[in-house]
This record gives sequence, C-alpha cells and structure tokens, in this order.
Amino acid sequence: MTRTSTPTLRQLSYFESLARQLNYRSAAEELQISQPALTTQISALENGLNVALLERSRSGTHLTPEGRELLPHAREVLAAMRGLEERAAVMSEGRQTTYRLGVPPTLGPYLLPHVMPELHKRYDQLKLYVREQPHQDLLQELRQGTLDIAILPLPMRANDLIIEELFSEPLRYVVPADHRLAGTPVVRPAQLRGEQVLTLEAQHHIHAMVKTVCERLGAPIQRDYEGTSLDTLRQMVVMGLGTAFLPALYIHSEMHKPEALYVCELKGVPLVRDHGLVWRAGAPSRHFYRELAGDIREFVDLRLGDVVRLAKPRRRR
Repeated sequence: MTRTSTPTLRQLSYFESLARQLNYRSAAEELQISQPALTTQISALENGLNVALLERSRSGTHLTPEGRELLPHAREVLAAMRGLEERAAVMSEGRQTTYRLGVPPTLGPYLLPHVMPELHKRYDQLKLYVREQPHQDLLQELRQGTLDIAILPLPMRANDLIIEELFSEPLRYVVPADHRLAGTPVVRPAQLRGEQVLTLEAQHHIHAMVKTVCERLGAPIQRDYEGTSLDTLRQMVVMGLGTAFLPALYIHSEMHKPEALYVCELKGVPLVRDHGLVWRAGAPSRHFYRELAGDIREFVDLRLGDVVRLAKPRRRR
C-alpha cells in the first residue's frame, strides 16, 4: 500500500466500531452511515496507515494481526479526544476544572481555610492547585503562564493584567506581654518613637509597608532580626527581641494565647494591606475569574467580615 493521507478521528471511530462488530452492515447501522461509506473510510484509513487492518472472507470479517496490534492505540486516541472534548465543554462553563492559584505565604494559610470549603460547596468539581511564593515571584509566574490566577498585594498597575480588588486587611501592633505598652489598646504614634521593630525579610510585601511607617514614626527596624515567616516573627516578639506589626488574619487564625503577646491599634495611622485577585488580560477563563473574585468577597464577608474590610467590586488594570 502507498500512504495517501493522514488518518482522521472519524476513520479511527469507524475502525473501532467495525472491530467490535466484525460486520460491515452492523457497524454501518451503529454509525448511522451507509455500508459503502464505511467501506470507503476503512480503505482510506488503511491507505493512510499503509497497513491492512481487516480481512474480509466468506467466513466473515476478521482483524489482521496488524489490526489487532493497532486497535488499542486507536481506542486510546479516541478516549483522549473524548476527554479533551469533555474538558473543553466543562471549561467553557468556567466552573469545573483545575486552576493554578498563587498566594503569598503571609496570606494563604490564614485566608484559604475560610474560603476554599465554601468554593468547593458552590463548585463541586472545581480544583485549585495552590502555590505559595513571595508576591514578586507570583507575579512573574502569572505572566509566564505557570499560574492562572493569583491573590496579590495592591496597589498594582499592569496593562497586561486584570486586577479585581478583594479586601483590605489591617496590620496590628504587637508587643510582648511584659512590654511597657502591654495593656494599652490604642497606641499613639509618638509612643513608638525609639521602639525596636521587627519585620519580615525584604522579599515580603509587608516589609516595605512596615519600613515606611517606622521611618515616619522614628521607630528603627531591627535589621539583624528579620523573620522568615509570620510564625518566626511572632516568636521573636514573644522572646522580647522587639515589637512587630502582624496582619489581622494571622492574628485571628494563629494567636490563640493572648497572654503571650498584646495586640494594639495604632491611632491615626491606617496601616492596611489591600489584596486583589489578578489574572492575565487575555485569559480564556477571565469571565469565570471575575465571578470567582465575587465569590471570594462573599465568603470573606461571611467568615471574616469582622476582621477585614471588603472592597467594592470594581476592576482595575
């Protein structure tokens, strides 16, 4: 045989049906085509593969050795195509697939446990593969396509991205239990002058926020003791190495022993970090991402409304 064309999925489907029926008339009826049309397509498939797949004789139709060898591969191709079509149909609805979500390590563990169960109730087939990285790494991976969506700190300006504001989270001032300010619910900015303040490493967004406020208030940053995580930062404060600013969600989630630390509010200094859901402007699932942002706001309001302040639903580039 001389190869004349590339096999098609239709031809593979016809071959699979005929291999099961081993009867041209029965296979044609199953496929709802004429018997001559089936014969033509099988011949075209054999020419395309340059191999005989079926043998017709007086005793009936049989698979050739080559046909038996290639039949499982044909079925794999057909199954893969059906899976692709089903997945595309699901994705076109935007609710039942696996998305890669990036979130900073200073937010994810304290936010997602309150949001993920509610999302799974609403979209029972939705799967979110979560990756925790510093915000700059998440931004790079989002642009590269490694991530589909990310919850990132705001403000942010990027023409290639869509940004949907989610909520604002205050940072609270925490001191050791034996500190002079312990027991003071509202601290005046002047009371921080000269205080040694601990913060996270520079790769974390909180570092820049705290540094700006401390420079304005005259509270020096402890450069020799930068925390690698919020847990580390809290432990350093407990040990008396300094004071710190911790996010409200972290305090709400992790600080179950208030006697170890005292949480204060800084009067007249609105130290908050804003969070937004971000995705590429041309993403095929962008309409669902907008819906997802609304869902996250709804669940944050439901579960954490007394801890954070919800953003108004408006999109920004």
